[in-house]
Amino acid sequence: MAVASNKRVIVVGGGLAGLAASVKLAELGVAVDLFSMVPVKRSHSVCAQGGINACNDIARQQGYSEWIHFDETVLGGDFLADQPPVLEMANWAPKIIDLLDRMGVPFNRTAEGQRDLRLFGGSLFKRTFFAGATTGQQLLYALDEQTRRYESEGKINKYEFWEFLWPVVHNGACVGIVAQDMRTMQIRAFRGDAVVMATGGNGLVFGKSTMSVICTGGALSRCYQAGAHYGNPEFIQVHPTAIPGEDKCRLISESARGEGGRVWVPRKAGDTRPPNSIPEAERFYFLEERYPKYGNIVPRDIATREIFQVCQEGLGVGGGNMVYLDLRDKVKEIGREKVLAKLEGILEIYEKFVGTDPLDEPMKIFPAVHYSMGGLWTTFTKDEKTGGLKFGDPKNMSTNIPGLYAMGEVNFAYHGANRLGANSLLSCIFDGLFGGTCIRNYIAEAAPVAAADVPQEAYDAIVKQEKERQDWLVNNQGDENPYLLWQEMGKWMTDTCTVVRHNERLEECLRRLQEWKARYKRVKLSDTGMWTNQNLSFARAVRDMILEAEAILKGALARNESRGAHYKPAFPERDDSVYLRATLAEYDADADEARILYGAVDTSLVTPRARTYGKRESKATDTAPTSATPSAAAAAVTVGAR
Repeated sequence: MAVASNKRVIVVGGGLAGLAASVKLAELGVAVDLFSMVPVKRSHSVCAQGGINACNDIARQQGYSEWIHFDETVLGGDFLADQPPVLEMANWAPKIIDLLDRMGVPFNRTAEGQRDLRLFGGSLFKRTFFAGATTGQQLLYALDEQTRRYESEGKINKYEFWEFLWPVVHNGACVGIVAQDMRTMQIRAFRGDAVVMATGGNGLVFGKSTMSVICTGGALSRCYQAGAHYGNPEFIQVHPTAIPGEDKCRLISESARGEGGRVWVPRKAGDTRPPNSIPEAERFYFLEERYPKYGNIVPRDIATREIFQVCQEGLGVGGGNMVYLDLRDKVKEIGREKVLAKLEGILEIYEKFVGTDPLDEPMKIFPAVHYSMGGLWTTFTKDEKTGGLKFGDPKNMSTNIPGLYAMGEVNFAYHGANRLGANSLLSCIFDGLFGGTCIRNYIAEAAPVAAADVPQEAYDAIVKQEKERQDWLVNNQGDENPYLLWQEMGKWMTDTCTVVRHNERLEECLRRLQEWKARYKRVKLSDTGMWTNQNLSFARAVRDMILEAEAILKGALARNESRGAHYKPAFPERDDSVYLRATLAEYDADADEARILYGAVDTSLVTPRARTYGKRESKATDTAPTSATPSAAAAAVTVGAR
């Protein structure tokens, strides 16, 4: 299908989803403007470690299939994901791996030269491809090479160090963006016949997380404030294994457990002996004992809650909020060099920041905020013949604003209430490659208006809006430090809305949030210069994070059940009769608050069933999990996130 030469698409976000979309669109003959706050090779996708899921011929020899991959994903998400998009993603996965291989991604190989596979949470099959423990970096670099190829041909224009400020919506359709040069601080509008948001997660809403410090979720929030629905905001993944830090939390990939790492604590509370001196019989391998079928590769939400509980029971390392992640058995089994070949990236991170060799002494880890299953709500068109998506349909990956698309972590579509490890890299690349054709068809035949025909006044109005917002921040003479306000919000959000949730605590946090809105009006910048003003950029994002936090809290408060990463001790069971539906947060500009709506979930392919992962009932000799009190829950997660 030919596309007019004056048509172009704006892609916001330089991670895997943004690069995949840019490359596919350029391949289809569509001009692309690619925006990123950082050089694309520094996008947060570079931090992904463990691998990317897919079924190939080797996996099929184990009895695996694309259908099982699909089933694992919807089960892992506790049946809150629409099933046709998940099935399509699973069916595309093998082709995506083959494509990445041809692009030169250095996947680990077996002795026979086949691409190697490792175990990952939520599956009993080896179906995760990997490049050591730096898989995200290798995928990002490969797609960056393809992007630069099209850039050299004039098909992609790259705008690095530009920050997205607002979408331009004309007559109900998105026709461009307003962005700011982060060096000169120039604010200007860009015309686009469609806009792709691929801006990643929102970890900074919780203060510290495993995400990069640019992951404020500000771009998502601005689209939400402009009228896009925010889907399933309350579902936040807390990764079970991270290194707590003063500035942020550093991820220790699930690949450590997938490659044989064992999680344990001393059986006796208060045991302060060095881990290497604690005999095997005096260690409590609680995941293996409570989930004998899956052991250390249970899904992340389950592993996180179990780690949290044993620490609440006083069995954490030294009586605190830490457990051991032990690779010594694997070293004995296959040797130090072979373990390093598969995990060197994360082992280096641990030794650098902790100071001990993780192959000589077990790592000390604790859960940390890691991923947002929620994101911009998107539509799809089901292919009734295959059960997946209708190829090329412009409605796939579209928000409720025509012309505004969402891809990658900022898209809510695939992970439901909990994401399985190694599905994030897959969903990012699938979105871009599959969605590129859908967007091409939208601008060629479905867009209600061409960006070139939109009056300049529509763009000038948004530029004026953003300049006024900037001028207010620069000139405001208040008494609030935006960084301290953000730190307070992050602590409260981590305390009340992560591993364990209690309605009374959520309500208290919402009351505090109304105070944060009022206090934000008194923020004062420490830097009012108009050259590379990072203080201005961050202070602007604080307002966006507050509004995003409100949607998260209201969604969590309204959902009185436990499903995936959303766990309420007062409502410990999943309730499909009431809550088998997607949360849709809608911003009410007049009231300056979130309104919670609900949408249907397509469960037409697999009937929802119990999600137990073979958990064994506790015996009297076990240390039984107990529900933490609100204050104890807050204390545990706060310490762990430091």
